[in-house]
Amino acid sequence: MNPKLRSSLCISVFTIRPLARCHYKSSSALRVNLSLDRRRHISAYGYTQAKVLVYPKHGSPHDVLTLHTHSISPPHSNLLNLRTLAAPLNPADINQIQGTYPTAPPFTQTLGTALPSAVPGNEACFEVLSAGAGCKDVSKGDWVIPRQTGLGTWRTHLQVEEGKVMKVDKEGLKAEQVATVSVNPVTAYRMLKDFELLKEGDWFIQNGANSAVGRAAVQLGKMWGLKSICVVRQREGAEGEALNKEMEALGATVVVNDEEILEKGFGARVKEWTRGGREPLKLALNCVGGDAGMALAKTLDAGGTMVTYGAMSKTPLRVGAGMLIFKDLRFVGFWVSKWGDRLPEEKKKTVDEVLQLIRDGRFKDVPTVEVPWSYETKEEELVDAVKETLGGFRKGKGIFKFSDT
Repeated sequence: MNPKLRSSLCISVFTIRPLARCHYKSSSALRVNLSLDRRRHISAYGYTQAKVLVYPKHGSPHDVLTLHTHSISPPHSNLLNLRTLAAPLNPADINQIQGTYPTAPPFTQTLGTALPSAVPGNEACFEVLSAGAGCKDVSKGDWVIPRQTGLGTWRTHLQVEEGKVMKVDKEGLKAEQVATVSVNPVTAYRMLKDFELLKEGDWFIQNGANSAVGRAAVQLGKMWGLKSICVVRQREGAEGEALNKEMEALGATVVVNDEEILEKGFGARVKEWTRGGREPLKLALNCVGGDAGMALAKTLDAGGTMVTYGAMSKTPLRVGAGMLIFKDLRFVGFWVSKWGDRLPEEKKKTVDEVLQLIRDGRFKDVPTVEVPWSYETKEEELVDAVKETLGGFRKGKGIFKFSDT
């Protein structure tokens, strides 16, 4: 066979493989190899070979998730082709797969799946690979994040309208930092700002304090001159001491465990910390619910507010009439997804402010456990990693880290 023809055949297959496998190389083939080695899953016709986790029905992630391969055409009009750099595994993502979350991505066959399927994942950091001629604010090489929830981020690549993502300034940032900014830090920021007018020296109390939201609230509160009572789950011995010291290093004023707050004399301890109540305690942040949540409410000053943003105990809050009548406490909920969908520009401002704090070294990253995802990663490796997020004590938030895609 003519060597030039053979070289041409090697680069025209649907998914390009390294040209080193060809028996013959022309000088032009070497130049093509150098230009394509970083995008080896883009065909000679410009189609991108993408891999995506999908589920055709609700259920346990281990039972319903599968890895699907499909192709993405070159973008036109206002479309963008994106490569995923990092995507976290949030509890809400798992709940969506299970069918227990209030919102869920649609089941469609647009990706060529045998059955109508949905793509999990709501957060990510993407790199723009190419942009259609109608795109105005985003161009090749930019980093973007989802503008709203439900985009479906657990995939190597996707094509999306420009209006469904927002550009972020990537200078001085890692992809993991950008990928995890829009849910947990934003939740903490808005809860501290939007429900009570807290002044320097005021207190707030929170459970789940070593969660991503809790860690963010501690750090932001410290920056704004607030004092905090941080409740964490009971851990024995050195592990518990290490966590307490870690929380204090982040800025927690007082760290207690979830057994202490249920003790009869806990209210007296709170009065002692707040100088007999002279320093206001007007805000409680609750992600647990049940008796643990009500224990927070009992510490609040009259007229205070408890914001519930999670229900990890899966037990209801039983609010006594006295809390409403005599203490005039306010019980409200906060769902950052709904808030961000309603106020996208305010969301962008908050995201940009938090990212600037990260650049300035004033905001520490949440501990993460990286789950590598390359083009060769097997389905069972990814599904097992999702399953592990359902466990109890974890070393950090799971996050897909993409490479060689």
